[in-house]
Amino acid sequence: MLYTCPVEEIIYLCLFAFLAGFIDSVVGGGGLIQLPALFIFLPGLPVPTIFGTGKLASIAGTTAAMLRYVRSVRINYIAILPAAGVAFVFSFLGARALSHLDAGLLKPLILLLLILVAIYTFIKKDFGSLHAPKLTLAKEKLYGLVVGMVIGFYDGFFGPGTGSFLIFVFIGVFGFNFLAASAAAKVVNVATNLSALLYFGYKGYILYEVAVPMAVCSVLGSQLGTRTALKRGTAFVRVLFLVVVTGIILKFGYDLYGSGGSELSNLATSVRQWLGRKG
Repeated sequence: MLYTCPVEEIIYLCLFAFLAGFIDSVVGGGGLIQLPALFIFLPGLPVPTIFGTGKLASIAGTTAAMLRYVRSVRINYIAILPAAGVAFVFSFLGARALSHLDAGLLKPLILLLLILVAIYTFIKKDFGSLHAPKLTLAKEKLYGLVVGMVIGFYDGFFGPGTGSFLIFVFIGVFGFNFLAASAAAKVVNVATNLSALLYFGYKGYILYEVAVPMAVCSVLGSQLGTRTALKRGTAFVRVLFLVVVTGIILKFGYDLYGSGGSELSNLATSVRQWLGRKG
């Protein structure tokens, strides 16, 4: 399918990619910003192409953030590498499933899980403030494999909120603090993004003229985000985590109950009209 994206729309998408890269590098959830923007500014493209284009931008920012965290935060590779390896495989399976199933079917479950995550994090004031790993070596490996399977499939199949779920699990189950959990989440996220990206690229589901400039801006945003997180510490990351999770909850809630299921197309039309284009 031949598709030419106007330069003006690429500029808008780059701005959203920068913001998504910043948010995602700190607490995950960049897909909350980037994915809707792709649907808005690339109307008419097949859903797999939207996801594939977004994955290329996402992996660039996530990789940049991971490299910076690796240099600055101690990472528990015994738990994280098995999770990343399994996540790579299951993300590929999730990306394949996307071509045959409706990802929107997951939204009610995701909404419930995110609400529980937000409530727990808000009530437990010391959640993620201390780095105190609480699993044995064997359990770290086992739980890492389970996390890789579940989160990996989810990221390849749907995606938004993956980083936030990973951070919550690494804090709540493994006992990491917010900074260590963010760093660990980036390692797993790179694996899931790479796997899904290989599938989308093989199938030709990437619009490179849009994805490449978005990737550059995502890297710039992620660099600013990781620098800010490392400088301001776990308290800042916790607050931003709650803000992002709340935003994801509001979006999913609106998707499900706010507009009869047609909100994305309506939002796209409204934004294009506001920008002076005919929808």
